[in-house]
Amino acid sequence: MAPDKYSATWVSHSSISDFLKCPRGYFLRNVYKDPKTGHKMAIVTPPMALGGAVHEVIESLAVLPVTDRLKISLVKRLDPVWEKNSGKLGGFSDHNIEMEYKERAIRMLINLQEEPGPILNKAIKIKTGSMGLPNYYLSEEDNIILCGKIDWLEYLEKKNAVHIIDFKTGKYEEKEDSLQLPIYLLLATNTQTKKVAKASYWYLDRDDGIVEKKLPNMDDAYEKVSKVARRIKLARQLKHFLCPLKGCRNCIPYERILKGEGEKVGVSDTRQDVYILTD
Repeated sequence: MAPDKYSATWVSHSSISDFLKCPRGYFLRNVYKDPKTGHKMAIVTPPMALGGAVHEVIESLAVLPVTDRLKISLVKRLDPVWEKNSGKLGGFSDHNIEMEYKERAIRMLINLQEEPGPILNKAIKIKTGSMGLPNYYLSEEDNIILCGKIDWLEYLEKKNAVHIIDFKTGKYEEKEDSLQLPIYLLLATNTQTKKVAKASYWYLDRDDGIVEKKLPNMDDAYEKVSKVARRIKLARQLKHFLCPLKGCRNCIPYERILKGEGEKVGVSDTRQDVYILTD
């Protein structure tokens, strides 16, 4: 029997990270649906709004010809994007706080515009297909699909290869044991035809900018990611999602929403009910 994508277990960098931090938090964010709306729920915070806006501006450049990418100021491109995340829609309870975050976003985009580096080179855009995200079967036998978006794939013409770039808008470095690079290596290798030659994190809020990382071993990447993916599938089959601390920072905010302590501020493009927590 052919694999069925609609009954498959879908995993991504964000959902795997959620599960490793707290299975209960994973359930509330990735599985649970409000019985009234049929939607999953999401919590928006100012750092998330900032990151989402900056990423949206940058991602819009990949489909443009190289010569057109910086014709319009990135700060001007930010304005209509930010408007969609203004006020409570971005988790902002105070106008002054919102302006502080917007100024941070502006500084990041100015840094990028002044030192565009790979942004002015050819890029490859992975086709998303009918399911909305780049994806492939991590395991047909287990009916597990790995999906996710890679921020930027720079085309290295001399090598006929790609360079994975992940834009970072937060203040902290990605942990060394993070599965982000293994997941992106697997996705980039299996959803487009060019080999992966290098990978980097681009810290937009720091002077050092692009930091190249050592590429994971492909077999090791597969083993690490598939091991967690199988754990997630088993947890979903058994409906077993317990917080190891019986309440932690990853699940408590969602528990508060279930108690009616959150304020619903909208519905996302991916049909999630979006909430804020004010205290």
